[in-house]
Amino acid sequence: MRRPLAAIALTLLCVLPLAPAAAQDRSPAEVAAIKRAVFDGPGLPVMGNAGGDAVLVEFSDYNCGFCRKSAPEVAALLQSDPGVRLVVHEIPIFGEGSRFAAEAALAAQAQGKYPEFHRALMAMRGKAEKASVLRVAREVGLDVARLQRDMQAPEITRRIEESLALADEIGLVGTPSFVAGERAIFGYLAKDDLAELVAEARAAK
Repeated sequence: MRRPLAAIALTLLCVLPLAPAAAQDRSPAEVAAIKRAVFDGPGLPVMGNAGGDAVLVEFSDYNCGFCRKSAPEVAALLQSDPGVRLVVHEIPIFGEGSRFAAEAALAAQAQGKYPEFHRALMAMRGKAEKASVLRVAREVGLDVARLQRDMQAPEITRRIEESLALADEIGLVGTPSFVAGERAIFGYLAKDDLAELVAEARAAK
């Protein structure tokens, strides 16, 4: 999937893959279920403040250049705003290496090292593929043998498939995509832009 460089601002409740009239047929319960899946799906990795007063969601791929470019900006936001809870949806859309990296990242949760591994994968040089992903795993102190066993768990596959399906359902056009409050924005965002998105979500509460 190739993506335009410009960010595309979307309204979360208006990007369902349905014609406008059909989208209006969504019941409040269905809309609420979609939003719960986006912001608080079971087993999703969380970074920043797990009990924060504002939630920022990122849909990302470790082989996405703009995801990697955004990663330091996301980290800067989390450092400057201790009230942000970052929820990550792993949506590997750039092939087999991306899929392996996503599975490994999710499996790292069992060893309590998802944040470190996620940041290291985003900062790595070259393509994320089996050899490079396992090298980075060793560098951050993961038990690689255990990691590869944990990657085989059906739960890992389920999480990835659910995130991919959810991205399609709400009409996201690629990675990275950031969601906060009622808005989703596709493309690279600098720290100040992310902060503005979070502030808008806080103000709307």
